Amino acid sequence: MGTDAKPLSPASPEAGYEEIVARPGRVGMACGVSLFSKFNRMNPALTPSTPDDLADAVRSAPRVIVVGAGTKPRLAAVGDGFVRVSTARLSGIVEYEPSEFTFTALAGTPVRTIVAALAERGQYLPFDPLLAGAGATLGGTVAAGLSGPGRFRFGGLRDFILGVRFVDGDGRLLRMGGKVVKNAAGFDLPKFFVGSLGRFGALAEITFKVFPRPAATRTLRLPAGDAGTMTGILTAAANSRWELDALDGSPADGAVFARLAGPAAAFDGLAGEIFTRWPGTTLASAEAEELWQSVREFGWAHPAGTLVKVVLTPAQVPEFAAVVKSVAGARAWLGAGGNVGYISLPAVAALPRLVWPALTLRGEAPLWPGARPQFEIMRAVKAALDPQNRFPNLDD
Repeated sequence: MGTDAKPLSPASPEAGYEEIVARPGRVGMACGVSLFSKFNRMNPALTPSTPDDLADAVRSAPRVIVVGAGTKPRLAAVGDGFVRVSTARLSGIVEYEPSEFTFTALAGTPVRTIVAALAERGQYLPFDPLLAGAGATLGGTVAAGLSGPGRFRFGGLRDFILGVRFVDGDGRLLRMGGKVVKNAAGFDLPKFFVGSLGRFGALAEITFKVFPRPAATRTLRLPAGDAGTMTGILTAAANSRWELDALDGSPADGAVFARLAGPAAAFDGLAGEIFTRWPGTTLASAEAEELWQSVREFGWAHPAGTLVKVVLTPAQVPEFAAVVKSVAGARAWLGAGGNVGYISLPAVAALPRLVWPALTLRGEAPLWPGARPQFEIMRAVKAALDPQNRFPNLDD
C-alpha cells in the first residue's frame, strides 16, 4: 500500500471543490425514492475535482458519504449527520494502454465514457457493467459490486479490478494494487472495495484490465415453461462444454437466454447442439441487442418502486420464483446462470420476506433485506481503513 498523503488542511471552496445541491441521476429520479431525494434537498454536497481535493473533502467533516450519479439511490440513503461528497467533477480517463489491455480512470467517470473509449480500440469490459446508459459512474459501479450478464463466462467486476487510489477514514490518499495485469505483490486488497458501498473509503481512481471484444455474438431463446424446467436448463447449460458468454432467465417470459460469443463460423454447430437438447429459436441481431440492453439497464423492471438484488444458487430458483409470484405485479430476472436474481416491485408493493442474502438498489426497503452473512474480515478491514468511523457503518 502506497500513500500520497498531504498535510491536513482545512477544506474550502478554494481547495478545488464547491458546494452544490446533489441531484440523483435519471434512474434515481424515476424511482421517486423519497428518503434519498429529501436528504439531497436538505444537504448540499461537496464536489472535489482532483484526488487531493477529495482528501480535503473527506477531512472536512466527521461523517461523510461519497455519492455518484444516483443510479442506485438506496445505497446512499443514510441518516442525518453525513456530509455528501459527490464525484461528479472527479471524472476522466487518466491512462489507457490498449496494448497492455488496462486503463485507469477517476472514480466519477461515467461508465459509458469508458465503454465508448474501449470500443474504439476493439476492447470492452466483459462483465457488462450495469446502468451505464443511465449514467452510472466507475466508482459507483465498483462500490455497488454489480456485474451484468457477461460475468457468467469471464467473472464479475471483482475479477477485473487491478488497483485503486482512495482516501481512508483518516483523510490519507492511499494506493492499493497496481496498474499492470501481472502484479502478485502482497494481498489483493482492491477487491475489498468491490461491493463495499463506500464504507471503507472514498474511491478516487481505479485501474481495470479489459479484454478484446468478441468478433460476433448470437443469442438463443430456450423455452422453459416452469421454474423447475428453467433450473434444469440453467444447471445443465452451465456445466456444458459450450462456454456460453451469458446465461440468463426470464420467469415472466418462461425462457432462458443463452448468448454465444466468438467466431461466427462456430455458432451454427454450437446452436445445433443446444437446440437438439432444448428446442428453441435464434433472436435476430436487433432483438438480441434490445434484450441485453434491457438487462443491463433494468428495462424489464418497474420504473418506480423497489429493486433488490438477491444472491441465489440455481437450485433455489423455484423457491425464488414462488416468492416473486406471491406479490401482485412483481417482476423478476435471473442472471449468471441462476446465481443471482433481481426482484422489481410496483411502487405501492411491500417487499416480501427473503431468506437469501439481498441488497436493495432503490426503493424504501431495508438496505440488507435478506439473510446477511457477517464476515469478521470485513470488520477488520473497516477498522483498519476507517478507525474514526468517518464513513457509514457496515450495517447502515
